[in-house]
Amino acid sequence: MPSDFKEFDLVEVRFKGGRKDFYRNKSRLPLVTGDAVVVESAGSGWHLGHVSLKGELVRLQMKKKKVPQDSKDIRTILRVATEQDEERWQAVRDLETGTMFKARAVVDELRLKMKLSDVEYQADRTRATFFYSADDRVDFRDLIKRLADEFRVRVEMRQISLRHEAGRLGGIGSCGRELCCSTWLTDFKSVSTTAARYQNLSLNPAKLSGQCGRLKCCLNYELDTYLDALKDIPQVQRPLLTEKGEYTLQKTDIFKKKMWFAVRGDNNWVVVPTERVREVLDLNKRGEKPESLLVPVREEEKAPEVTAIVEGSLERLDDKIKASKRSKRGKKKKGADDVAPVTAAAPRAGRSGAPRSGATPEPRDVPATTVAAAPEAEAAPAGEERSRPRGAAARPLNRRGRGRGEGKRTDASRAGEGTPTPTGPADTARPPREGRPPRAAASGEAPDGAASRGENGEGRRNRSGRRGGGGRPGRGGNGPDAGGSTPSSPAAS
Repeated sequence: MPSDFKEFDLVEVRFKGGRKDFYRNKSRLPLVTGDAVVVESAGSGWHLGHVSLKGELVRLQMKKKKVPQDSKDIRTILRVATEQDEERWQAVRDLETGTMFKARAVVDELRLKMKLSDVEYQADRTRATFFYSADDRVDFRDLIKRLADEFRVRVEMRQISLRHEAGRLGGIGSCGRELCCSTWLTDFKSVSTTAARYQNLSLNPAKLSGQCGRLKCCLNYELDTYLDALKDIPQVQRPLLTEKGEYTLQKTDIFKKKMWFAVRGDNNWVVVPTERVREVLDLNKRGEKPESLLVPVREEEKAPEVTAIVEGSLERLDDKIKASKRSKRGKKKKGADDVAPVTAAAPRAGRSGAPRSGATPEPRDVPATTVAAAPEAEAAPAGEERSRPRGAAARPLNRRGRGRGEGKRTDASRAGEGTPTPTGPADTARPPREGRPPRAAASGEAPDGAASRGENGEGRRNRSGRRGGGGRPGRGGNGPDAGGSTPSSPAAS
C-alpha cells in the first residue's frame, strides 16, 4: 500500500448468534478477516469476537445501517486474542446449555408467559444475557433475582422477535437449505399477504409461514419481478361477455401472459392470451359481444418447401429428363430416314452378284440416284465390307430384301464371299422399282428377273429343308460343304 494511505479504522466484529457490531481500531492492528479479537464490553470487562469485515467496505456498511462514524457508542479493539483468551471463551460457552435448562425451570416455577430462547455469557464470565420472546409485557423482576443468585453473574434480559429467535437457533427451511436469517440475512422487512397474492400463491398459512411462525422472508425476494410483469396483464374484475356465455377468470400465468377462463358450471377451461382479453374488454365496454372468446383462426399461407427453394421441384426435373429423352429419340429417327436412301442405293458387298469367269458386265443406263451413291461405295477400302446401318436405319433394307427376294446370295457369291467384289455403276441390273434401291445384275442374267425369282424360290426351299440344294453354309447338310448338289445358274453354264 502507498505510504500516505490511511486505512479505515473501523472494523465489523461478529459474535454469537449472528450479532454484529462496529469497533474502532485505534492501535492500527494488522487484522485479517476471521481473526479473533478482544473488545471492550458494553458495561465492564471484555468480550471475544471475530472480524467479519474491514476496510472501505465497513464505511459502506455503516452508511447502509445509518451509523455515524463519530458516534460515542463505538467501542475500541483491545488486542488480538491469544490462546488463553480463546480457551476461557470456549469454557464459558460450554456453560450456556446447562444455564438455559435451569433458567427455563425457574420460569415455569414463576409461571411467566415468556419463552427463553438463548443465553450468551460474556467471555470474562462477569455477565450473562438472556434472550426471550413474549407476546405481552412480562414482569421478570423476580426472575432476575433468582437467576443472579443461582449463577452468580450479572443478569441482563433482552426481548427479541420470533424471526430473530429463529435466526439465533438456526435450522433447515422448506427449500432444503439453511435458514436465511441464521446465515446472511440481517435486516428483517415486514412481509404481508399481498406479496403472496401478487405471486398467485395459495393463501395457506401452513405453506406460507416459516419456522418462526411468521410469513417467509423469501416472499419478498421476487416481488419486484412479479410487479414488473403484472404491468402488461389486464385486470379482469368482471366476467367477459360473449355470445356463448359469460367467462370468469380462473387462473393467470404472469410470465407466459396467458389467462384461463371458464363458463359457470363448466369444468373446461379456455386458454386466452392477454392481448385477446384486452380486445374483449374493449368490445364489452362498447356494448358488443364477440362470437367466441378464442382468437379467430386465420388461414396462413403455406410456406414453400425446402426442396423447391434450394434444389427446385423434383417433378420439374423429371419432366426435363423425359423431354430430353424424347428429343434424342426424334433426332435418331430423323437421321435414320436421311441415311436410308443413300445406303440402299449403294450396292452391298458380298450380296451383289459377283462377275463369273469369262463374263463381262454390260454397261446399262444407271439412274441418277445410283450414280450419285456409287462413289461412296468406291471410297471404301479394299478387303473390308462396308459398314451397315443398325437399328431403325437398317429395318427398311431388311424388309425390302426379304419380302421380294432382293439381295439373296447365290452359291457362287457365297463361295466368293471372302474375296473383294468390285462395285461400280455397271453392277446395277435394272432401274429401281417404286423407289426401291436397284440390285446388281450379272452377265447372262435374264433382264426380267425371272431367274432371280427362281433362284430366290430355291433359296426358300433350301432354308425350309424341303429340297436339297444351295443352302447357307454351316446349316445342316444342305450346303455345298456337306456334299449336296448345287443348283446350276445361268452364269455357271
